[in-house]
Formats: sequence, structure tokens, C-alpha cells
Amino acid sequence: MKKIYVGNLAYNTNEQELEGFFGTYGEIVHLKLVRDFATGKSKGFCFIEFATPDQAQAALDSNGKDLQGRSLKVSLAREQQGGGNGGGARSGGGFRGGRSGGGDRGDRGGDRGGRY
Repeated sequence: MKKIYVGNLAYNTNEQELEGFFGTYGEIVHLKLVRDFATGKSKGFCFIEFATPDQAQAALDSNGKDLQGRSLKVSLAREQQGGGNGGGARSGGGFRGGRSGGGDRGDRGGDRGGRY
């Protein structure tokens, strides 16, 4: 595994600071500082991919070290599960009874008695 998870980041930490801090452990191939979609503000964690698994392993030594007054939480990143479509499958919705539509309306009516 060449990717690590870094948590408990100060919200004002930027990519350059992370590259400077973690670049001492090896060559950073990709760094993703996770941001809130609506505001663009950091969510306080990131993922860093190193060139080799040994470099990622070495970066685990930074677990508990201080960066901007925060004690870092560093671990190997877990493999991403699923297709990554961001929400999973949905089935129908509303009051239509799923994809097939309609469904039993019970005692709510449904027959308009020719009024329309």
C-alpha cells in the first residue's frame, strides 16, 4: 500500500505545507486535501500517495507528531470500496412505489369518479 490517511489537520493547513512536511519521508505522487464541496474549506484530513510502499510505511512515523499545533493521526489508507459513484443505488422514491410506479393507494382514493 502506497497511500496513507492523515487526519486531525488544522483547517487552515494547505497542500504546500503538507508536501513540505511529508516530503521528508519520500516522493509524493499525489496529495488530496479533502474539502467541503459547498464551501471549499478543508475537512481536516487528506490522502497522500507515495512512490513506494516503503516511503508510505516510513511516513507512518509521523503519527502523533505536531503540525500547526495539532497531533496528526496517520495510518495506511483503506482500499476504496464500491464503484465510487458517490451515493449507491437508489430505488424509486416518493410515493410511487419504486420504479414500477403506482402502487396500492389504500383508502386514499385514487378513482376520481369521472370528475376530471
